[in-house]
Amino acid sequence: MRIGELLLAAGLVSEADIARAVDRQHEEGGRLGPNLVAVGAISEEALAKFCDGVPIEPGTIQETGLPETFLVDLMLKLIFVGPAESVADLAAALRLSPGVVTDLLEAAVRGQMVVALGSNGGALAMRYELTETGKTRAREAMARSAYTGPAPVPLEVYAHWIERQKVTNEIVNVERLRNAFDDLEVADALVDKLGPAVTSGRTLLMYGPPGNGKTSVAQRLDRVFRHVIYIPHAVLVEGQVMTVYDPDLHRPVAGGAASRPRLTTSLWRDEADGRFVPCRRPFIVAGGELTMEMLDLKHEAGGNFYVAPLHMKAAGGCFLIDDFGRQMVSPTALLNRWIVPLENKVDYLKLATGKSFRVPFQTVVIFSTNLSPADLMDGAFLRRIPYKLEIGAPSAEAWRRIFKSVCAANHVPAEDSQVREIERLISDRHGLDLAAYQPRFLIEQILASANFRGTPPSLSPELVNLALDNLTIGRAGPSEAATLARVA
Repeated sequence: MRIGELLLAAGLVSEADIARAVDRQHEEGGRLGPNLVAVGAISEEALAKFCDGVPIEPGTIQETGLPETFLVDLMLKLIFVGPAESVADLAAALRLSPGVVTDLLEAAVRGQMVVALGSNGGALAMRYELTETGKTRAREAMARSAYTGPAPVPLEVYAHWIERQKVTNEIVNVERLRNAFDDLEVADALVDKLGPAVTSGRTLLMYGPPGNGKTSVAQRLDRVFRHVIYIPHAVLVEGQVMTVYDPDLHRPVAGGAASRPRLTTSLWRDEADGRFVPCRRPFIVAGGELTMEMLDLKHEAGGNFYVAPLHMKAAGGCFLIDDFGRQMVSPTALLNRWIVPLENKVDYLKLATGKSFRVPFQTVVIFSTNLSPADLMDGAFLRRIPYKLEIGAPSAEAWRRIFKSVCAANHVPAEDSQVREIERLISDRHGLDLAAYQPRFLIEQILASANFRGTPPSLSPELVNLALDNLTIGRAGPSEAATLARVA
């Protein structure tokens, strides 16, 4: 990934800044960094801080932190399964520099495992082919592990970057948090309580009656974070590969995962380590489908490698347990699984061999439930959740503002008297408490009924009553029940 894209993603420069710096670079020469500073796009201090927060590309096999035999085996597997055969192909597949790949190929040539076929475009286009010895070794390597992705990073390197990229490194103020809720009706008191929870990076429990925006509030927290963090494709643990980057869950910044992330217009330092993917902070949501197996290492028996658990994929971001208490796993089992990680910020995972290893637990866990917290957890665990936020029903005034906002968004005319009458019917005739979900629910019902009838949507008594009847489950009277029976 080019340095300009990384700086843009971090919000440190604009496209116009980069264009001016590149123009100056063409005239004056030098690297992009000094030119960005020279055109006033960024200060030297800010640029140095940014560079310090980017994983550096290893320049030698030793600097990868991985055994040479492991890297040679991985390279041989890539050649064996194809279509990688040139230095450039292998560098892109391994996410390592051409220099390191060339050293690996030279080691393989000395071991009579590959032979050079020639090149039609310079050293990077030099093509290689496996010998019979190389094919045998590639098959043996495939039998040990079928992983053929980018080169992993050592466990200690992964732990280092997770600690450096924790959520508490972000500066979140009232304005940024308020802006995250600009499309919701959120009281200032809620922002005041939520802010410290977000900035502390600690566990948060959100509870209250259903339909009042707990999930919506939690998901808007994703908008608060702006830092780009670096997530490794894979990690090497005790000689075993564990994949971490998940394209279904992680959000790479532009070009971050699709192409070889080389900084061709480099700064004052080496290139970024392509074994990491620059991403937005992860925000992973798990609901009723959550099981205990999702919180442990998944061993891919057929390929003999591992997949990181969900909360490890959420490292550096947030993990929302939605509808807590309604998972396939019991609340007690889930809480007991996390009692140590939430307290000590470390977790212990176990390989199929029985070997355990330690990883940082730098994940903000958010529990959201409409059940009573006292029924879900005991006092000992409640004590370990420092932030508990009750999200109750909106006030009548707030409810009316929500209703009018939904009407306006759907082009449904709404008079104050009509909105107040609907509010009265919900409370008096149906005996329900006001809830934040009701306006959208009712307007969607009205739109559907109007569309069916071929009439403009409105808050007419007939359409409103049809919608209100679907808020609750009523009991049919004798005559109506008989009619339904005859129809059935």
